[in-house]
This record gives sequence, structure tokens and C-alpha cells, in this order.
Amino acid sequence: MSINLKTHYFESIEEVKDFLLSASSSNESIDQSDFIQAISQLELTNDQRDEITNLLLNSKEDDIQDEDLMVEDLDDDLVDEDFNFEENESEEDLYEEKISKMEQEYAASFKGSVQDSVKLYLKSIGESKLLKADEETIVANQIKEGREAKVLLETETDIEKRKELAALVLKGEDAEKELIEKNLRLVVSIAKKYSGRGLDFQDLIQEGNIGVIKAVEKFDPTKGFKFSTYATWWIRQSITRAIADQARTIRIPVHMVETMNKLTRIQREMVQILGRDPLAEEIAEKMGDISAEKVREIQLMSFDTTSLETQIGDEGDTTLGDFVEDKNAISPEQYAYREQLKESLREVLSTLTEREENVIRMRFGLDNGQPMTLEEVGQKFGVTRERIRQIEAKAIRKLKHPTRLNKLASYNQN
Repeated sequence: MSINLKTHYFESIEEVKDFLLSASSSNESIDQSDFIQAISQLELTNDQRDEITNLLLNSKEDDIQDEDLMVEDLDDDLVDEDFNFEENESEEDLYEEKISKMEQEYAASFKGSVQDSVKLYLKSIGESKLLKADEETIVANQIKEGREAKVLLETETDIEKRKELAALVLKGEDAEKELIEKNLRLVVSIAKKYSGRGLDFQDLIQEGNIGVIKAVEKFDPTKGFKFSTYATWWIRQSITRAIADQARTIRIPVHMVETMNKLTRIQREMVQILGRDPLAEEIAEKMGDISAEKVREIQLMSFDTTSLETQIGDEGDTTLGDFVEDKNAISPEQYAYREQLKESLREVLSTLTEREENVIRMRFGLDNGQPMTLEEVGQKFGVTRERIRQIEAKAIRKLKHPTRLNKLASYNQN
């Protein structure tokens, strides 16, 4: 019987350890995909990851259920039920052909420059044959010997021994590179399952490759586990962490992501019980440690940001921003009203002398919206502020004449 972890998220490292110890002592099996998702929001150190990995891998292999866990399970429709690399070399060759076909079909699903880069990458990694179990053991031992030699090289003084150790170090580094390159196809198989979660496929592959590098650094062949099993953990951890950190335009802190996941889980459970979407007050009561207002705030955080430049329709000539109201923009009626008012003011002011018109425009800021003082206008014309006051008073008396005033009377009423 498999333990259901699809809607569960661990909240502490201690809870994870207790769960794994309990599962290993029972007859219940663990779906590793769901398990990794359940711990994806925990901030784990490298030592804690190693500890959890060892607990997980120490479970009986029959108790770990994951259709895409092993390299042999690269794709569900590529592998026969009883397929074994070590027993049948011809079946291994057939498997290689199926993988190549899958990679070609997957690359064909992309378009443009993306298609070219994905095709090129899949072609390059497709040239590397998967390691058999005995080959993997040899490579892993070379890596281990190289690391041990690197430590001894720091203190060794004998020239001949230093040469021998240096050769082992180089051999170990080459073995690390080989082990990484031979498992890049495993990264692609895992990365494609995370498509559509906010990161481009190339970015998912890159993060997965980083996970493989970390797995090689931490892998201990003496424990008897397959590298692909161990690497799967690191690949998924690297990808899920990258999605959490980079997928959103505005990054949400990990502790808040955990709260959001907890809220989502409780909301789903309540939908099953109530048969409807629960109210914020009901969710807050169930969670116990937050208010209804905080629940609404967290629910708003769950929405992804959308660019105003997002194209709408098939033709691509309309963007989302075209449908968003600008509340600061004036309406067509207001725009027409202002233009008519400007035209009427120009007509009225044109009946004044040029000097009077300029003084009125400067004093009331009719051109740039910035009124000027008598002193400032006087400096512009090279006269005293008193002379500007006199010119302004004379111009205003003229504007008050009924023949001019009537043209602006209707605007004053509006």
C-alpha cells in the first residue's frame, strides 16, 4: 500500500525523519515524486539532504515507487516491465533507439530558435551512451580514489608519489565529468515534467544539471546505491528550488510559500467536506494562527503577475494594457471641452496687444501651467514690477468687456 503525499507538505526536518523511519518499519511504500514535492519548501542544508537521502534509499527498493526514478524508467512508454540492462545487451540497444526517438519528438515540439537550441542540446547528449551498472561502479570508484588522492597530495612530499597521486586526481576528475555527461539525459526526462511552472525548459535543464553536479560531489559508491537513484533526488531538489526562487516575477519568501501551501491544502480539504469554496473566516478558524484578513492577503499573493504587454488574440496587434482603464486619463468629452476652451481663449487674447497678451499668459501660466510673479515677468520684459501690474490691470479691464466676456461665459457656467 502506498502512502498518499499528494496534498501533504512537511513543516520541519524532524517530521520528515519520523515519517521515513515509520515508513521503513511498515509495509507501506513511498512515492518519491510526491515525497520530494512534500519537502520542496523546506530550507535544507547539504548535511540534512544527505541524511534524508540515506534514510530514503535505505528503504527497501520495492517500497520506493516512482515511475521515472531510475534511468531505466526515463519515459513510461519507453521501458518494458521486466527490462534489465545487465541481462540483455540487445534490449539495451533497443532502449537507446527508443530514447533517441523520444528526444527527437520532444525537440520537435519547440519552435524557432528555441527548437534549434533544444535540438542541438539533445543531439549532443544523445551521443553519450548510458552507463551499465558495472561501468557506473568503476567510474564511481575512480572518483573516490581521485578525491582521496587529492587530500593526500596536499601533505605528500615524495616526488614519485606526488606524480602517482596527481595522475589519480586527474583520472578522478575525468571520471566525474563522464558520470555527469552520462546522466544528462536523466535531467531532461525529469525537467520536462516540470514544464509550464514558470521557467523555460532550457532553464529547467540547467538547474537539473547543477543538481547532477552536486550529486556527483556527494555520491558515495560504497553504500551500494545506483547513482541514478541518488541523482534524481538532487536534480528534483535543484529544479523545485529554482522554480520557487525564480518562477515568479516577485519572489515570495520560502516561509510565506509554506503558509500558502498549507492554506491551499486546508482549502481543498474543506471543499471536499463542505461541497463549496470555504469563506476566509472558515479557513482562518481551521488554520488557527491567522486572521480572515490575512487569509485574503495570502490568497491574493497566490495570483501570478501578468505583463501589460501580453498579446491578446491571434493577430498579436492588441495587448492586455489596451483593455486596462487609466483612471488618470481624461475622457473624450473632457478632452474636447478643453480644446474648445483653449481655442476660445486664443481668440479672446488675440484681441489684446502683443505685450498685454504675453503678460496675461505668463502671469496665469496659460502656456506651461506655471504662473509667474510680477517680478519674474518684469525681468522678462526689462521693466519694473509696477509697470507689469499696470499692463495686467489694463488687459483684464479689456477682457471684462461684454464683447469678449460673452465668448467665455458658457465655460464659466460649466
